[in-house]
Amino acid sequence: MPINWDVLAERIHSSNRFVLTSHIRPDCDALGSELGMAGILQQLGKQVRIVNGHPTPPSLSFIDPENIIEVVGETTAAENVDGDCMIVLDTSAWAQLGPTGDVLRSFKGQKLCVDHHVGEDDLGTEFFKDTRAEATGHLVAKLAKHMQVPITKTMATALYAAIATDTGWFRFSSTTSDTYRVIAELLDCGAIPAEIYGELYERDTLGRVRLRGRILSRTQAELDGKLVYTHVLKDDFADTGAVASDTEDAINLTLAIRGTQVAVIFVEQPTGGCKMSFRSRCAVDCNVLAREFGGGGHKAAAGAFLDATYEQAAQIVLPKVRQAMANL
Repeated sequence: MPINWDVLAERIHSSNRFVLTSHIRPDCDALGSELGMAGILQQLGKQVRIVNGHPTPPSLSFIDPENIIEVVGETTAAENVDGDCMIVLDTSAWAQLGPTGDVLRSFKGQKLCVDHHVGEDDLGTEFFKDTRAEATGHLVAKLAKHMQVPITKTMATALYAAIATDTGWFRFSSTTSDTYRVIAELLDCGAIPAEIYGELYERDTLGRVRLRGRILSRTQAELDGKLVYTHVLKDDFADTGAVASDTEDAINLTLAIRGTQVAVIFVEQPTGGCKMSFRSRCAVDCNVLAREFGGGGHKAAAGAFLDATYEQAAQIVLPKVRQAMANL
């Protein structure tokens, strides 16, 4: 269903103190949507805090030049987070909220969710979702336009990064003519593609490069090359000097292999457990797969987390993937 922008605008006008949050292991769409929404609210004279469950990855720190994003358990305590309205952006799943899930549960004010993912949990929020959108950042840009709030250069940079990364720099099938229209508007507002691309993809550390070498060297193929998967072990981070966020988008390296229809990457987390990312170029629905393990996302891209080692997770997940691909 399309979003009723008038109702969302009314909800925003009815509150003064806002708390914004998004999913753990935040990516550009999560961060860009938060910062874009914060910009809208600030120009409307509202008080705004952005509070996440995980810190911003160092590689994405450019998106928050004033370092305004707080982290539960690091720069603020959960009990110190309050306000009139809490807005969850770019996720509709409890499992993706991490520490801010407790904040949402106990929050006494109005609760809203702005998202583009297919699945959803009962977050106790009023949902404003459009699953046709390629990125939550696009929805935030539409809200700014609807509420006649000017998009600043900082907002434009954040929203451009959100949309560009969630579309694989405009190469995924989710990219539409509307994508390019909103991108053109963000350029007019000051976004500079070459600078954003450089910050995202031309600032690799030696550790990140070494880690990606390991990821590629472990790539395995099955089902006549239709299924490709690889993994990262917890010790790899210390061995290579990489950090957990250096695995972001690594799965897309496997999609470059000719014939790949489904790709999976398993990433053991430094703090324990294993994160899985799924990608599909066929009828296999990644969102359906991920939700079997408590995750979610989109048909073509989704993620999940298991409290397991790589070996344990692979034994649980790969049979399900093979089963989903049985009729290809």
